[in-house]
Amino acid sequence: MRSIRPSSTVRRGRGGPRRTSPVLAAVALASALALTATACDGGGDDNADSRPTTAATGGDGKIKIPDDIRNKLKEHGIDIDKWKNGAWKNWDRDDWLREANDFVNPIIKGLWDPDRMRDADDPDKGVDDNDISGDQGVTDPPPAPVKAQAVQAPYHVNAATAGKVFFDSPEGTMVCSATVVEDPAHPGKSNLIWTAGHCVHAGKKGGWYRNIAFVPSYNNTGMSAQQLESATREQVAPYGVWWADAAQTSQQWIAQGGETGGNGASYDFAVIHVTPEQGNGGKSLEETVGSALPVNFDAPAVPKVQSITATGYPAAAPYDGRLAYQCQDRPGRLSIQKSDPTMYRIGCTMTGGSSGGGWVETGSDGKPALVSNTSIGPVSAGWLAGPRLGDVAKGVYSKVSKQFAGQ
Repeated sequence: MRSIRPSSTVRRGRGGPRRTSPVLAAVALASALALTATACDGGGDDNADSRPTTAATGGDGKIKIPDDIRNKLKEHGIDIDKWKNGAWKNWDRDDWLREANDFVNPIIKGLWDPDRMRDADDPDKGVDDNDISGDQGVTDPPPAPVKAQAVQAPYHVNAATAGKVFFDSPEGTMVCSATVVEDPAHPGKSNLIWTAGHCVHAGKKGGWYRNIAFVPSYNNTGMSAQQLESATREQVAPYGVWWADAAQTSQQWIAQGGETGGNGASYDFAVIHVTPEQGNGGKSLEETVGSALPVNFDAPAVPKVQSITATGYPAAAPYDGRLAYQCQDRPGRLSIQKSDPTMYRIGCTMTGGSSGGGWVETGSDGKPALVSNTSIGPVSAGWLAGPRLGDVAKGVYSKVSKQFAGQ
């Protein structure tokens, strides 16, 4: 989540940067606001060039880059061969792809190894109270903190749709949480995941993050920190590493979002289409994990929702990103700006890294559906807030689904 910054104060639910923004005067927010996203110190980058390099290879062992990706990068003056050999680490603003249709994410095979995944963490940059202005929208009193409960392993049984999103930013290696969701264009065979906008795009002052990949049921068996030190990639990612080959977030997030604060938080969501790094015998992500959640774009108003369950992999202290956790609470309302939709807010002690994790409500039909994702929360980690999903979110979702409808 974002600290109302990409990882502290009102934290963003993603695992990378966080940002700050106005909050209602009625909401006695503690010190700084931060994103739940978590980033690391970039330690995983030093050896990247010595790892296997890029995606899809042909029978001759040579790198095969789809022409559309190669041409799109060329339009921005980016040489794909240099990119896969480390040029992606150049975050010169002129080379930072920004617009919604600019997203490209060539697979760099083997980049996300167990060490790099484990080392992705949260910078936890806070924001002063003086940077948080009053809110004029509808906001309920802050909820009582709800202690996050560890999900029982194996996660494939008890949280099959949950996983981690890894990506690179100018600050280093980052991590968020995400959820496998249904694809209306491919019933029963979805390759779509839902996360926070700040887990894929830097917002107002930046562009698309790089090397975005999803690991469903990360650390599926709940290994200890010591066990993870020597774990193989297959043990850490038993259902594979899935690279983003398309992503969309809201234009509001791209125009307003920032490292910390609440600007754009009501539209802080993203949909990613993924493809397996190693090939998967033609099986989709949904078939691989055995489940996908429907998305409710007409979720009831806050007072009518009895309970929401948020799932994520918190990585900022006192957590370390190893394990999946959940919080269950009846939501209240949080308004960042009067002109923006009021957000859901629940009590929860999850921290940075849980950003982007799914919020699930059981509907009147008795079936669970995704109704939000972790976006922001206070540095003190007492609550989380997530956007209500309406027409804008549905448009983002539909665009990614339709892009692959004929495939």
